[in-house]
Formats: sequence, structure tokens, C-alpha cells
Amino acid sequence: MASDAAQIFRSGQRLLALLGDLRLAIGLLLLIALASALGTALPQNEPAGAYHDHYDAQPWLGLLTAGPILALQLDHVYSSGWFLALLALLAASLTTCSIRRQWPALRSGLQWMDHQHPHQLSKYSIGITREAGPQSLQHLAQLLRRRGWKVQQKTGRLAARQGVIAGRSGPLLVHVGLIVLMTGAAWGALGGQRLERFLAPGRSLDLVDRQGETRLSIRLQDFSVDRDARGQARQFHSQLLFSSPALATARHVDVSVNHPARMGGVTVYQADWRVAALTVQLGRSPQLQFPLQPLPSLGEQVWGLALPTRPDGSHPVLLTVASEQGPVLVYDGNGEKMGALRVDGPPLDVDGLPVRITHVLPASGLLIKRDPGVPLVYTGFAVALLGGGLSVLASRKLWAVADQGKLHVAGISNRDVVGFGEALPRLLDSLAEEAH
Repeated sequence: MASDAAQIFRSGQRLLALLGDLRLAIGLLLLIALASALGTALPQNEPAGAYHDHYDAQPWLGLLTAGPILALQLDHVYSSGWFLALLALLAASLTTCSIRRQWPALRSGLQWMDHQHPHQLSKYSIGITREAGPQSLQHLAQLLRRRGWKVQQKTGRLAARQGVIAGRSGPLLVHVGLIVLMTGAAWGALGGQRLERFLAPGRSLDLVDRQGETRLSIRLQDFSVDRDARGQARQFHSQLLFSSPALATARHVDVSVNHPARMGGVTVYQADWRVAALTVQLGRSPQLQFPLQPLPSLGEQVWGLALPTRPDGSHPVLLTVASEQGPVLVYDGNGEKMGALRVDGPPLDVDGLPVRITHVLPASGLLIKRDPGVPLVYTGFAVALLGGGLSVLASRKLWAVADQGKLHVAGISNRDVVGFGEALPRLLDSLAEEAH
């Protein structure tokens, strides 16, 4: 039984050693980076039919059709089981490394080491011996304190350190920050919500909680498209009105591409746009608004509707539009172009019926996301960034022993060893100048 327990203990030790290995962490980081690249290159969270439409006829990179993409969960990389497993394994690796290496290193760095004899300093690569007076050790302690060193002085010897806490805590903070960041990312992937909606100006979208009560109301006040000289869309702007029981007054916010709005734990992105409806006047009829449907067979951003020109619904014509500015193209039942209509321009005679376009209604495509892990992600990123900054700081230790009219000084540094080796003689030179 004792041998079995010893075998289990040794196996556990080997497992922990493997889990805390830096090479494993680097390999996991590379895999996560590759997975993130796949998630960026492939459209995410689309209906299954969209992947079949896009990749069955033309495989992605000439390799993957919709079947493998869906089977490998590449349509939702960041919430897939294997991606979350990679994050969990990396978090376990960083935790193990922190407990087994970084934390002991920090504790060791905070402990004062007492060297009582000159021969104990010979093991350090940076060392120097100078002739010294009876007060040289006291003067050295004062000089080091003035330069920001912490000094522990004893009879005939001293120990000093500089930047130990900051320098040694940096790697540990990096690990903690990454673990918090990955926890937030996993929480957001599992507990987050995502909603895509097209809103026309004047329309509202209510977000409700589990009890069915309105948590946040989003109203589109206005929508506009910035276009260049060739008519190509450059930027989309949505003027939104947020209102909720938690807000004393409604809040007006402008949203555009790469400039989202955040309110009550919800982030609203400007994601897309479309032409939602045409307002048409047939002869002397009232102005009628007709919704439009996308026509991918005619183009990526072409919308249209089949409009009957007879009371019995016969003789339809096809109206198409590719911009909120128009024009609206008119095609007969055979697909022949009959003409073009400018917005609020003169009518077009269609088989004896005057057809006029009075308004083109655009709609804003909004992506609404609720990610409960965002505070953890930002906190983890800030902690990791702080740890990275601290990691570049030098952590230095120095010892001095006065013996038989000589001052023996030695030290170590985890950064810029050459610079520290050059600074040590200058430090003793300054000490000699002060003594005179």
C-alpha cells in the first residue's frame, strides 16, 4: 500500500511538473492564437444554412465545406467546448506555475540573506574589494538609503535590496491577470447574449429581463450613411435614445462603426445597414409604404419588391434599389428594364399607371451584446499590463562585509547585469569621495 501511495504521489508530481512547464503554456498560447485567427477569418454565429450556402459550393481555403466547419464548431469558436478547454488548461498551467515557481520566488526575494564573512561573497559574479576606513560601512548604508535602497545593517556587515517587490511580483501579476482575463472571456462566452436587429428611424426595441419587464428600450431617432465621391459607403451613423427604469431621463447617444455605446451592461454596435422600405404613389393614390427584401441574385446590397400594377394583382413590376439615395430601377415581368425613378422625382408611366417614389427608408443594423465577463476581461488586462511593466524593472541585491580594513561588496541583478557591474565601482568611488 505504501509503495502504491508513493507511486501515485510521484505521478502527481510529474503531472504538476508537466502542467507548470513553460513550454506547455507557450504551446497553448499558440493554439489559442490560431483558434482566434480562425474565429476572425470565419463568420461566427450564423445560421447553419448560411454556411452551406457559402462553403458547400466554394470550400473555405479550398479545404473546408460547411459540414466540417459545423462539426468542428468553427461557426462559434469562442464558445466551443474545445476552445474553452484550451483556456481552462492554460489557466491551470499558469496557476500551477504561479504556485510552484512565481510565489516561492517572490517569497525568497523578500527574505533577507545574511553574509557574515567575505568568502561567502565570492560566489557572486559581481563583486569588488576596496580599502576602507572604520566608518565606510556606515557611510555605504547612508549612501544606499539616499539612492532608494532598503538596507538591513548589522555589526560589520549589511544587506541591501532595490526593486525586489516590484520586479519579483511582475511575473506573478501577469499570470494572475491572464487567468482573470480568461475567466472573464469564458464567462462572457457562456453567459453572454447577442442580438442582431434592423431598426428603421422612429422604431424601438425593448430588451426585457427574465420576468418580462423592460430593462432597456432603444429607439432609433435617425440614421445616415456617409458616402465618398463615388457613392461608396464610408461610415454609418445611428442616433439612439436609451431609456430604462434605472435612468432618470432618457439618454441620447450617437453610434457608428468602431464607436459603440454602452448602457446598463449592454453594448450596442453599429454593424450593418439596409434599405427597409419604399414609399410609393400609384397614380392619385395615397402614399403607400412597402417593405423590401434582399435580392442576393442581383447583388450583395440590392433590395426590391414585386409591385402589381392592376387591381387584381396582375402585371407586376420589380422595383429594386441599392442606396437610400436611389435611384429605384423598374423591371417588367420579362426582366427588361423599364426606367429609373429618382426619389421625390417625376413619375414613370408603367403600362398606363404613373408610379412615383416619394421616400426611401433606410434601416440601421444594430448588434446588441450583453457580456457579463467584460469587467473581468478589462481587470485582467489591466493587471497583466501592470505585471508586464513591473517585470522589466530591475531587482537588485547587494551585500557588504567590512573585514581587516577592507570593504568587500558583491551583488546580483535580474536585469541589466552588465550595467549593475559597471555601477558598483562607481558606487564605491562615490563613497570614497564623500569620505574625503
